[in-house]
Amino acid sequence: MPLIVLPTSQLLWVRVAALVFSCVAFSVAVHGAALPHGGMSDWCIFCWAFSFAGTLLVLLVEQFGLQARAPVSWSNFPITMACYAALLCLSASIIFPLWFLKDQRVYNEPRDHRIASTVFSCLAAVAYVGEVSLSKARPGEVVGYMATAPGLLKVCQTFVACVIFILVSDPVSYDGHPALKWCMAVYCICFILSMAVVVLCVAEWTGCLPIPFSKFLSAYGLLAVVMYLTATIIWPVFQFDKQYQGRGQRSSKLIAVAVLTAVNFLLYLADLVYSARLVFVSV
Repeated sequence: MPLIVLPTSQLLWVRVAALVFSCVAFSVAVHGAALPHGGMSDWCIFCWAFSFAGTLLVLLVEQFGLQARAPVSWSNFPITMACYAALLCLSASIIFPLWFLKDQRVYNEPRDHRIASTVFSCLAAVAYVGEVSLSKARPGEVVGYMATAPGLLKVCQTFVACVIFILVSDPVSYDGHPALKWCMAVYCICFILSMAVVVLCVAEWTGCLPIPFSKFLSAYGLLAVVMYLTATIIWPVFQFDKQYQGRGQRSSKLIAVAVLTAVNFLLYLADLVYSARLVFVSV
């Protein structure tokens, strides 16, 4: 009888650990945590389930040697998946205890299930960070664009933008002044362009651009830095200054948007610096 020998590597075991941890996190939460339907509970379960499904797909494709038949660039897809999973599990690890453990009158078995989900969510986030660390580009190594620092930064940029969209949409907080609508336009335009870069790289469509990919990245990076710089200044001024709002609104969501806007500005600035220095070799 032929034996099936599974190749072992540090990266494989990290992925298996991430798979198990994310599976346990959402299984325990669904089974006995007595969570309310909708809202942040659905978001946390989505984070764990999406991460589990993506990791399972990567493991199956690699163990059965189907990389060449995959309709995506396998030098870009696994690390992109791992980076998104790390951010999703990290967000769930922060949100879940704040919404469903802190100041909640839940006792006995449901509380134990919620604590267990939080612990395994943190372990999954650590495992995914480890996978990204093992998969990212090393000096002199020929890899896909998403394994480089600019590629990973674009994943972070799109994730931060998604969090901003959630914060400004409930309630709508960008329709009080045309300047705030400009900030929303900045978030949308930069998100679309960053996500387009991610999709182009994962789908291996960078050659379809009418200009060289490197020139597109440089021009877009400079544009994004300038646009986010304006949003970083405009958002807090027109949200918190009583001259424009009548009353200085300082809700936690608006403050969070201001902070995340500044964070994304720094991410785009770092992306521009890295892109200017990076010599990218396509494979």
